[in-house]
Amino acid sequence: MRAPALPASEAQRIATLRELLILDTLPEARFDGITAYAASQFGVPMAMVTLVDTNRQWFKSCVGLEPGEAPRELSFCGHAILESGIFEIPDARADERFVDNPFVTGDPWVRFYAGCPLVMDNGEAVGTLCLLGRTPKRLSTWERQHLTVLGKMVSAELQGVSARSVEGRPNIPAFYT
Repeated sequence: MRAPALPASEAQRIATLRELLILDTLPEARFDGITAYAASQFGVPMAMVTLVDTNRQWFKSCVGLEPGEAPRELSFCGHAILESGIFEIPDARADERFVDNPFVTGDPWVRFYAGCPLVMDNGEAVGTLCLLGRTPKRLSTWERQHLTVLGKMVSAELQGVSARSVEGRPNIPAFYT
């Protein structure tokens, strides 16, 4: 197993994440709806909005897994935030970075992973919208495009939540206008 590297801009990335004021908040329908839709649309048993904090990945929304968090060094999402687009692992048992990962060798038995980085307006990736499956899978071009659109929706919601929290009034993210 290989722990994910830290982004070159890790301090700025963490500051951006903290400015969102979203960590350790209650579940919200706006995120839960997207993860439920993603799991259904892509035919996977698990989908999550995951935020990658300093030493953990925290699940803002999840389908198919218990809400909570996991150590960052075990995360697939820690690798995904280093990418500029979809990070896909068709079969984790065949990937040296994950072959002995406890999430692969035990419950929840991850075989397939695809994560879309959640990129904020300043360019920092604070987490992922990710799909997990118990059987190997490869995304089609259409699926990659669709996951990218859903990831942009989650990013817009995160930035909208932050704007409302800071200003105390509703804000329509630029993505929707």
